[in-house]
Amino acid sequence: MTVTIPNATDPNPTTHATGPRRPAPCPSRQTFDTSAHPGRSTRHAPAIVAAAQLLRRSEEGLRLAEATADPGRRFCEAHLAAIRAAAAVLAVRGRPRRGSGALNVWEVLPRVAPELREWAVFYASGAPRRAAIEAGMAAVVTTRDADDLCRQTALFAELVAEELGLPSPTPGA
Repeated sequence: MTVTIPNATDPNPTTHATGPRRPAPCPSRQTFDTSAHPGRSTRHAPAIVAAAQLLRRSEEGLRLAEATADPGRRFCEAHLAAIRAAAAVLAVRGRPRRGSGALNVWEVLPRVAPELREWAVFYASGAPRRAAIEAGMAAVVTTRDADDLCRQTALFAELVAEELGLPSPTPGA
């Protein structure tokens, strides 16, 4: 079964499941093949669409990081790309119900996806460095640090896509 999710800006959205449909597919629509993901009902399709969008934004951020010469900026862009990939997981799996207070993505991720705990710890440890860079202390990272983070983020985004049953980001992105 394929569920079509109309884009909010689509001028001619589908009325309902049994109503009239457009004769040709609209490029602004995104589809999610639920038969490729057993156990997921069509009500999860909007979350999958949101996750796919976050993964695309993660991939774009990673490409920007790889194209940037400044190691500090490259480190920050790669870290932000990882945050978007982690947000894709949260979009699908939700947020934990227990506890209260503000939590960052690296605190929530292990609660909803325990298999990604080590990645959360890894990226949480890089958050202070990113904050230092954003505060103007670019010397806290080297070219190698930035390159390593770009490679790790590419692996993380690929793993997230696999966990969610979505297409992997472009290799080398």
